Amino acid sequence: MKALRQLANGIVVTVLLFGAGLAPVWADSARLDRLFAQLQSANDADGATITRDIWLEWSKSGSAAMDLLLKRGQAALAMGDLPSAVDHLSALIDHAPDFAEGYNMRATAYFQLGELGLSLADVAKTLALNPRHFGALSGLGMIFEELNEPDKALEVYRAALKLNPHLTNVQEAVKRLDAQLGGQEL
Repeated sequence: MKALRQLANGIVVTVLLFGAGLAPVWADSARLDRLFAQLQSANDADGATITRDIWLEWSKSGSAAMDLLLKRGQAALAMGDLPSAVDHLSALIDHAPDFAEGYNMRATAYFQLGELGLSLADVAKTLALNPRHFGALSGLGMIFEELNEPDKALEVYRAALKLNPHLTNVQEAVKRLDAQLGGQEL
């Protein structure tokens, strides 16, 4: 548990140091920059559309074969076949180790399997490749909650909301944790 906390501390520091300047290798970074700028002032309906467009950009691996592995992993995850999801996503990562979305999806599968250490490692890799990945930050917050680290969870949830203020589940988590922690500032 202590090793997980140390790793988690390193992830938070890395995320905060690198900020939100990098984009996935195959995504259109100029388009992503525009989408992220629009996201800040969008209403909720437009925010949902822009968020979907960002996810679509992040899902571009640059290879039809890798895109297929991602889709197979996502489909297995959606069906609750977590071992198959991990297998497909691990194959994707083996063949495209610089594709952040492969790590992010596998982190989700590992989290659902209760493998927090493996999930945390994949979240760290996702954020190293794509520091603007608000989905990975949201996942990191959930991991911190599972590790009974509500102050760290609140910190990364707030970082996710700075990138995407339209994440309803994250907004709710922030309210819940604020109330739990007595509204204290970190």
